[in-house]
Amino acid sequence: MEHGHHATDSEASLKAMRATAAGLSHDEAAARLDTHGRNRLPEPPKRSVILRFLSHFHNILIYVLIGSALITFFLQHYVDTAVIAAVVIANALVGFIQEGKAEKAMESIRRMLAPRASVLRGGERQTVDGEELVPGDIVLIEAGDKVPADLRLIRTHGLQVQEAILTGESLPVDKGTDPVAEAAALGDRTSMAYSGTLVTGGQGRGIVVATGAGSEIGRISGLIASVEVLTTPLVEQMNVFAKWLTVLILLIASALLGFGYFVAHYEFAEMFMAVVGLSVAAIPEGLPAVLTITLAVGVQAMARRNAIVRRLPAIETLGSVSVICTDKTGTLTRNEMMVVAVALGDKVFSLRGDGYAPQGEVLLDGEPVDVKRIPRLIELGHAAAACNDSALRHVADQWLVEGDPMEGALLSLAGKVGAGFETGHAARQRIDAIPFDARHRFMATMHHDSPDFGEIYVKGAPEQVLEMCAQQRGASGDEPLEEPRWIETSGRMADDGLRVLAIATRRIPAGHRVLDFADVQGGLTLLGLVGLMDPPRPEAIEAVGECDAAGIRVKMITGDHAGTAAAIGRLIGLAKTDRVLTGEEIDGMSDTELVAEVTRTDIFARTNPEHKLRLVTALQAQGLTVAMTGDGVNDAPALKRADAGIAMGLKGSEAAKEAAELVLADDNFASIVAAVREGRTVYDNIKKVISWTLPTNAGEAITVIAALLWGVALPIAPVQILWINLVTAITLGLALAFEPTEERTMRRPPRPRHESILTGRLVWQIVLVSVLFFAGVFGIYAYATDRGYPVELARTMAMNTLVVMEIFYLFFIRNVFGTSLTWKAVRATPVVWGTVIAVTGAQFAVTYLPPLQQVLGTAPVGFADGLIIVGIGVLLFAITETEKQLRLSFKRQRR
Repeated sequence: MEHGHHATDSEASLKAMRATAAGLSHDEAAARLDTHGRNRLPEPPKRSVILRFLSHFHNILIYVLIGSALITFFLQHYVDTAVIAAVVIANALVGFIQEGKAEKAMESIRRMLAPRASVLRGGERQTVDGEELVPGDIVLIEAGDKVPADLRLIRTHGLQVQEAILTGESLPVDKGTDPVAEAAALGDRTSMAYSGTLVTGGQGRGIVVATGAGSEIGRISGLIASVEVLTTPLVEQMNVFAKWLTVLILLIASALLGFGYFVAHYEFAEMFMAVVGLSVAAIPEGLPAVLTITLAVGVQAMARRNAIVRRLPAIETLGSVSVICTDKTGTLTRNEMMVVAVALGDKVFSLRGDGYAPQGEVLLDGEPVDVKRIPRLIELGHAAAACNDSALRHVADQWLVEGDPMEGALLSLAGKVGAGFETGHAARQRIDAIPFDARHRFMATMHHDSPDFGEIYVKGAPEQVLEMCAQQRGASGDEPLEEPRWIETSGRMADDGLRVLAIATRRIPAGHRVLDFADVQGGLTLLGLVGLMDPPRPEAIEAVGECDAAGIRVKMITGDHAGTAAAIGRLIGLAKTDRVLTGEEIDGMSDTELVAEVTRTDIFARTNPEHKLRLVTALQAQGLTVAMTGDGVNDAPALKRADAGIAMGLKGSEAAKEAAELVLADDNFASIVAAVREGRTVYDNIKKVISWTLPTNAGEAITVIAALLWGVALPIAPVQILWINLVTAITLGLALAFEPTEERTMRRPPRPRHESILTGRLVWQIVLVSVLFFAGVFGIYAYATDRGYPVELARTMAMNTLVVMEIFYLFFIRNVFGTSLTWKAVRATPVVWGTVIAVTGAQFAVTYLPPLQQVLGTAPVGFADGLIIVGIGVLLFAITETEKQLRLSFKRQRR
């Protein structure tokens, strides 16, 4: 229903806001932005810096360490107290810094997701950031948009808005322009559209009456989302695991304390310090912070690749994606339609050019032609520009289309054939028009640029326009229509993957001023056919190949014709292009039949959003992890149902973005593949962090437990264990968060969906490495005591051996899936070498600087003994690398 006739209400609203129906001028909009500020919600109240820092001490492990520090203080072990305090503060600092970075990352992503709005400024329609809206702006809204500010509606057409966010009312509300009582309840204000609500149907136009904090949602501050906590199911799992591990270790430590004091009759103070050392060695205190940093790094890396993560668990899901269902237009293709062929009677011309630029070559049989000598081509160009609602603009050295890309391509064609590429509105006086509609499949416009007669121009689907034609334009005048030949030509063009349009004309008397359907139902003269193509993106072709190598199937789901879809499928290298399933065929299948068919087919044409939902369900029924792209309001169910819903950032509706886990800032298929690669990398890095932390902690702990049970002196003093954990756990483990993508990451099949992080392989790794650490530390300690070295020197050598082994193990863990014996692996990342140099420097300081020697009970190590220590590290690396190569070769043979 059209509500636009309440002119007085609209005029009163415009007058009240000091605005006009053509919108504000650019200068006025800028002045009002200064006065009213940006259209954004007030920031949620943030915790103070001190409270944020203190919250990092609220942790079972930290309480254990604080308790230990107090007891050591009363036992007058002041050095131990200081070292424990340093461990506690360092851990809290890393967590605090990481949280700040994570918040910044989420904040910048929220800014990237800020909605955009269509406004009238200075009489022209343009898209601006939602934040730049000011009171008095005229905003255009349609189905799928999120309302960007509080609007008083001045024109509506079937407009429905979902206002559950404000009223709790789940059904959409019909909107109109009739004024309502000032005291009307929020849900009854049908002439208003409120910021943050979703348009579910129709179109509307409204004047901005409130922005930012002044809007209805701005007043209800409780609805403002606070910063999302940076976590995923995997990180949650690991946090729970770390807590239970802490409880287990504390129980073992208590048992050992009792055994040592009551059975082995150790001094309580000495025994207590040994147990504290064990607890700190075994508990992975840095793990939660390091895992969260790994996630933060991944989120930012994805954002750099134009994939904006809206819900963090999507990062994990992306790593296991086995099928990507993607739109064709704009995602696999450039979304830049281009006329590549024009059929005039018996001749088919081909055209070349760059995007929408209205310049290029016209060729016949591969040879350039002079278009000035082909008047029929110029006339067809005139008709293409006249029957057109779009505009071409030259902005920053590139040609852009305002409006339908297909109509933009027709304007470009008009420019190439020398017919002028101004729109029908500007080039000729347009009197009336029949807009394009899917039911009648054509568009018609009427023009009077001559005093003697007018012209009707029609463009549309060839089969439809041919029915409306009586003759065709020939080289020497009008001829009878040869319909079968035109149908054959159109079929050939469609088989080549072209979108075919027919263009026709009809002359009318000068007094004819209203365009009716009767005027175009017969008697038209066919000017020719144009074949348009949206060429594939070169990077999409590469990305599809990459998916193939990674064991990820790509399925193209498009509303386009089967022929066009198959042609594009062949061009981009889809595996199965011989079979195309249409929406009609999908409708005729049962769910069971579709599950069987969906694996045999890669191209689905003439589909609607309901088909997308059925296809996702059918793929998931086979245990596949599905990523699905979408841009419309009605794509939301499929995006929600998919394991990873991906909305389009440029052409996507706000409703689609709300339903999706990821938003593509550039609508490019290559960005989806980059996000999958990044998802795999984040997952790999999380596994690396865990695979480094757990075995090294277990190695330290077993050394202490064995010494206590055997009743021998501890090979490493408790204060030294505290030092090692302070220096290495937070630095070396953290370096793995910044690891780049491994070379063969996209050559591996997707990981199973519910694969546990603690796999049999990881458990075996923990056992093997713990035993090697234990052997290395006890071995060097035994060697030192056998040589008659003082206990301080023996312990210093054991401590340095432990650190050297952790460094060499770090280099092993960096390349879990390939060999570590390459120059690239040795070169590593700046972060790895930075942490290794820092840790080595710290170890040299505690070994050779007298003040630190006194604090940690160390002694200087000789050069020859230093070489033996490094040799033990090399040996650890050699054993673990050999075991990995044996395992990989055994795996290859089993294939």
